[in-house]
Amino acid sequence: MTTTKEFVGTLVCIQDYEDRAKEVLPAPVFNFYIDHADEGQTMKDCKKAFKRYRLRPRVLKDVSNRQFSTTVLGHPVSFPICISPTALQGFADIEGDKATARAAESLNTIMIVSHCAFFTFEDISLAAPSATIWFQIHLYKDRNLTRFFIKHAERAGFKAVVVTVDSPIMGNRRNMKRGDETMTARKEYRPRMMNCYDPNNPEVRSAIANGDIALWDYLQEQLVTSETWDGIKWLRSITKLPIVVKGILTGDSAREAIQAGVDAILVSAHGGRQLDGVLATIDALPEVVKAVKGSGVEVYIDGGVRQGTDVFKALALGARTVFLGRPIIWGLANDGENGVKKVLEIVRDEFSLTMALAGCSKLDDIKASMVVHESQYLSKL
Repeated sequence: MTTTKEFVGTLVCIQDYEDRAKEVLPAPVFNFYIDHADEGQTMKDCKKAFKRYRLRPRVLKDVSNRQFSTTVLGHPVSFPICISPTALQGFADIEGDKATARAAESLNTIMIVSHCAFFTFEDISLAAPSATIWFQIHLYKDRNLTRFFIKHAERAGFKAVVVTVDSPIMGNRRNMKRGDETMTARKEYRPRMMNCYDPNNPEVRSAIANGDIALWDYLQEQLVTSETWDGIKWLRSITKLPIVVKGILTGDSAREAIQAGVDAILVSAHGGRQLDGVLATIDALPEVVKAVKGSGVEVYIDGGVRQGTDVFKALALGARTVFLGRPIIWGLANDGENGVKKVLEIVRDEFSLTMALAGCSKLDDIKASMVVHESQYLSKL
């Protein structure tokens, strides 16, 4: 019988890792990770959209020494590829978020921890004490719960707060309606992340006592359909950490984010789990970049990034870095911490190769003119 670790040597791209993850993960777990809203148009299009952009390489350039280290919110990273927040990583590997944090630490990149992590913030921080870790939350209906989260993460040494702003209510996730999410009730998967919630809140205590499903329901009830940008301004008043908003797809929202005082914007479609049919993130990126020009606000992107050419295209269109979500899960499922490292290294090495073949030796060489949308020339045929 071929073991997962023996199989890893044959996995040479992100699609290989996803295909293998589908084989090694229980079906309900894999379905949880690939779940999407409605027909999954956005989830699928975020990947397809990158292929609609074509490269315009330069030739006869000295690319013998390529340099792609950069900074993200002032934090040095070895390459412009970071880790998006993904919930319940412990389903993919017993070490879950701790394994991901160690991989980020070893490769000197940034990890965003989900508010539904499998371990406490302290557990994750201790697992990778020199890693640069941000944390993701929603603006909860119970402001004391939000405040508790913020202070908890600050004590753990996390460096920024990432606020998901595209979820006033949960999207129409068909797999969950079909009952595929029942694996969250399995006792062996009971996440320790419950310890992150305010133990003095009686509603939280009740939700924890009643098990994972009750806690999950409680968190959904904490989503706020009446939330406005005043929530971001309030958040700014209670923490000195940089604030990143995740889930912006338009220039109008980007300008509102600037007015609210954010430090960075993560262009994201929530993995296609919220509103189906929105713009693919790479298509939305140029509008957001244009809207923030001159503000000092950094722009990042996730959604659909699967190879090094995708990273190149995103940077050419104005992103400072890309973030990987599901590919990290596929790495975890195949070989834990080493799998995450391998996934990051594959995309990094493909990006380095793309830079060389496109005639770029440093990030500043990557220009918008080196990427063209296929509509600009197909319409002329």
